[in-house]
Amino acid sequence: MKSLIQLFILALVVISCSTSSPSLVISSDIDHFWEAYDKIQETSDTAMQKEFLQTLFLDRGTPGLSAIMQARRYTIDSYLDAIHDYPKFWESMRPNMAKAKTLGPEIEEGIADFEKIYPQLRPAKVYFTVGALRTNGTAMDSLVLIGSELALADETAVTEELPSTFGHLRTYFDSNPIENVVFLNVHEYVHTQQSTHGGYDLLSQCLFEGIAEFIPVIATGQASPTPAIAYGKANDQAIQAAFTKEMFSPFYNNWIWNSADNIFGTRDLGYYVGYAIAEKYYEAATDKSKAIQALIELDFNDTLAIESFVDQVGYFESPIADLKAAYEASRPEVESISPLQNGSEKVDPNIEEFTITFSESMNTQHRNFQYGPKGEETVLGIQDFLGFSEDGKSVRLAIKMEPGQQYQIVVGEGFRTAAGVPLRPYLIDFRTAAD
Repeated sequence: MKSLIQLFILALVVISCSTSSPSLVISSDIDHFWEAYDKIQETSDTAMQKEFLQTLFLDRGTPGLSAIMQARRYTIDSYLDAIHDYPKFWESMRPNMAKAKTLGPEIEEGIADFEKIYPQLRPAKVYFTVGALRTNGTAMDSLVLIGSELALADETAVTEELPSTFGHLRTYFDSNPIENVVFLNVHEYVHTQQSTHGGYDLLSQCLFEGIAEFIPVIATGQASPTPAIAYGKANDQAIQAAFTKEMFSPFYNNWIWNSADNIFGTRDLGYYVGYAIAEKYYEAATDKSKAIQALIELDFNDTLAIESFVDQVGYFESPIADLKAAYEASRPEVESISPLQNGSEKVDPNIEEFTITFSESMNTQHRNFQYGPKGEETVLGIQDFLGFSEDGKSVRLAIKMEPGQQYQIVVGEGFRTAAGVPLRPYLIDFRTAAD
């Protein structure tokens, strides 16, 4: 009888071990990708190639694959184009991507370290999936999404086939990002804990990203591997001076997810600004646990909360109100429109083009128009964009109008200066003369 009881207890132990909690880290998409990749190499029939990619990879995809496709707008053609255009790159990445399935324990240890400093941690899943070279990592709701073709790279990655738009990847690969994959995962895990999916302007977005870059430093004890952080610490005053000129802009392209083609020669310096604010706040806090919680739980869509927090930290030399006033005063304006007469009740309906003149030179790569207060029914239709003047201070537009009609259009803040300062929106509102 005693031996039967012992066998029963042993059976319970075996069952308990075999039903342990599932891993937080899933990498099956990588295996499915390579199955599809190998089959694609066997045929030149593009229809068959698409079928292989669909059935062997996409249809068998994890929730992480679906999410990263949504987050980066990947399509089946995105993957096929990348496979066709960069064969040497993919083959060079194959050994490293295979390592994903061995990284689970390290990732889970990093997450456990995060939970030690933030006990309120909500569970999330980590997916090592495959993208088309547009992100090494992102997050969506409770999912951490790792673009393994980038995040698991090292200096052996072959980049000779990649276009100039991917020029930053050579420097990134040479930094051996696979060595920092735990840090990356904790960064993205922080995003799954934040209350919003991003900010409402450059300042709040930089805080959103910079806090997620700072928290892993505290959790793991590892310095940030992002070059912008070290560069920022060495050049803080110059970065502050440039940043305050754009900090309330809705556009991020000079500071986040940008290239190194800027005045500092370093990309993603917005991460540094947010990091520096978070670090200053944390270092001044007497209760470090509460400071971590406050940083993670900031509402990045609440203007008052964000600006009050930044004022409290005192990172910038001037109060937010003064910086905002200076920013607004610096914004370019529409000086005139010709030959249209804004506000007129009898504009000649036969006018076929007009010119907008700005108070300073605009970046000729950017522009936008929006509906006026009365919406689509009164919108002044732009028939053709005839181009900027050589100095960027004016732009010509072709239009077509009817007699006796009211027309409205807003010249939007998508127009911006070379320094990235957006135009103060300008409403064009007039009525054409009747026949």
